Amino acid sequence: MRSLKLLALAGLALTLAACGHNTEQRAATGAAAGLILGGPVGAAIGAGAGVVVSKTQDR
Repeated sequence: MRSLKLLALAGLALTLAACGHNTEQRAATGAAAGLILGGPVGAAIGAGAGVVVSKTQDR
C-alpha cells in the first residue's frame, strides 16, 4: 500500500512540476507539491521531476 501511495505522489509531483517558465520555477513547484503530499521525500521527488520536465520541454 505504501508503494502505491508513493507512486501516486510521484505522478502528481511530475504533473505539477510542469508549472513554471524555467527550471527553477518548475523545480520549486514540484518540490512544494511533493512536500505537501509526501513530506521531505516527496519534496525531493518533486524537485527532481521539475528539473527533468524542464529539461525535456526545453528541447
